[in-house]
Amino acid sequence: MLLIIGAVVVFACVMGGYVLHGGNLLVLWQPTEILIIFGAAFGSFVIANPLHTIKEVFKSGLRLLTGSPYNKSYYMDLLSLLYEVFDKSRKQGVMSIEEDIDNPESSQIFSRYPAIMKSRELMAFITDYLRIISAGNMATHELEGMMENEIDSRQHELEEPAHAVNKIADALPGLGIVAAVLGIVITMNFLSEGPERIGLSVAAALVGTFLGIFMGYGFIGPTSIAMEHAAKYELKAYECVKSAVVATVSGQAPQMAIEFGRKALPTDKRPAFQELNDHVRSK
Repeated sequence: MLLIIGAVVVFACVMGGYVLHGGNLLVLWQPTEILIIFGAAFGSFVIANPLHTIKEVFKSGLRLLTGSPYNKSYYMDLLSLLYEVFDKSRKQGVMSIEEDIDNPESSQIFSRYPAIMKSRELMAFITDYLRIISAGNMATHELEGMMENEIDSRQHELEEPAHAVNKIADALPGLGIVAAVLGIVITMNFLSEGPERIGLSVAAALVGTFLGIFMGYGFIGPTSIAMEHAAKYELKAYECVKSAVVATVSGQAPQMAIEFGRKALPTDKRPAFQELNDHVRSK
């Protein structure tokens, strides 16, 4: 929603100011300039990125429009899920959670948290380390180091779409200049046709520069920053799991273990202690 609101404000202010200053919106409609700039931008984007990054960029853009799932409610479900697993493991033994880990879709615990189940990478992260815990006596510092390495790798993956889009935002002003230069080259053919024809052709060429800068700094660049923020909120879920798992391996009670996880969350999305406690009890 904020993405749409911000885009509307940018467009309305720039175009509104242009019209109020006496500008003609029809002059800005230059399909050939649009083709040159955005066609070249898309082509360079395809050249620069592997297929999985291209797919992730479109998925990230769609999530920005529909809203990030990583909110306070999601984090409370995540912590509640971890509490249930830790509590079962503590009361019935580590081996009791093996069936839940191996078949989370049919698990009575995991199936109560559909929002978490939709996050396949996070689910794999949770089940893998629960499986490691149940399989042997790995030292706490070794487990923590392994989790941190995987989180670092996941951070790189999550930030790839934002970096890819940011590179295109940086390139758009240059591509706008390319379109403008080509427009000036075309204008040279009209030198004998009078100032009116030349003026229209120069205006069309300058629209290319305008579009490149306007789209790069007004829309594409801010979108890459929004993707980066969304990636950070997703990464916080991994850090939350890591803190809670390491705490439970260290011998902390389930309630205290999820408190470690709660403290790893960003303050604007972090549930209060009692709020989380009530949520866990309700589940």
